[in-house]
Amino acid sequence: MLYQEPINICGRVLKNRIVMPPMATGKAVNGAPGEEMVEYYRQRARGTGLVIVEHEYVMLQGMAHPGQLSMAEDFVIPAYRKLTNAIHGEGSAVIAQLNHAGVKAMDTGLPPAGPSAMPAKDGMAEAMDRDQIRAVVEAFTVAAVRAKEAGFDGAELHSAHGYLLNQFYSPLMNHRDDEYSAKSMADRTRLHCEIIRTVREAVGEFFIIAIRFGACDFEEGGSRIEDIPEAVKAFEAAGTDLIDISGGTTGFMRPGHTEPGYLKDLSFAAKTAVSVPVILTGGVTEARDMENLLQEGVADLIGVGRALLKDPMWSLNALGE
Repeated sequence: MLYQEPINICGRVLKNRIVMPPMATGKAVNGAPGEEMVEYYRQRARGTGLVIVEHEYVMLQGMAHPGQLSMAEDFVIPAYRKLTNAIHGEGSAVIAQLNHAGVKAMDTGLPPAGPSAMPAKDGMAEAMDRDQIRAVVEAFTVAAVRAKEAGFDGAELHSAHGYLLNQFYSPLMNHRDDEYSAKSMADRTRLHCEIIRTVREAVGEFFIIAIRFGACDFEEGGSRIEDIPEAVKAFEAAGTDLIDISGGTTGFMRPGHTEPGYLKDLSFAAKTAVSVPVILTGGVTEARDMENLLQEGVADLIGVGRALLKDPMWSLNALGE
């Protein structure tokens, strides 16, 4: 079975192609994982090749919601070490997902900001100036270093579901006129690539850099499927090791679709454009769903979200253990 085969990503060999995608629990304790969360992930790591931990904010201004994990301060590192040790103890690799919520930030006590001035969850968001953008790049980079120190095998940049990096990528939310505009693909991906390059320089060679890519908005005037090859090539050239496909500003669902692999046309467009592995998540509830999608050649790894959320034994059962 293809889903049972190992795969090498940036020098880290995953035992199989099953991925637990990031799913927010909102159960952080002062921004860090507590014992309940450690046990939650430990159980679901059993039989799972790669665990991507739920999103962590890289700076307070980018916190998405209360109860979210943080990677914004050094004090969280020891708590994350307990988490990564637990997951590694089950033979699984683990990646941290780094995020800035942008205009979707909430309850931070700070003014929200994004690529353009627009209504936000906490009032009216201001357009980030270049100094603020540089601060975001630095925050992602330092957060990735913390993740490495905490024992993670890599870090995933969250550029999906309408959060900050996705806001810069999407023409629906980016109305800038400078070099970070949505007028060309180079401009739309400039912030992403700057972060990828600075993270790589900071963490070194054998640390997985992934990107959760909101590849299509499924809305008039938004990002399109046709944009995907050029975007993922830019990410790969900047130093990305893994492309994790999801939806854009409309979220992880696709209107009118619930079938296994309902984003497979997006993942296929990415997979055929780059040489790095591609993850496809969405609608997978049975082992045969994973196998069929891998046999179709639309992705290299398969994310299993809600099924693993409901049943921590899902991966072991899929492997027949």
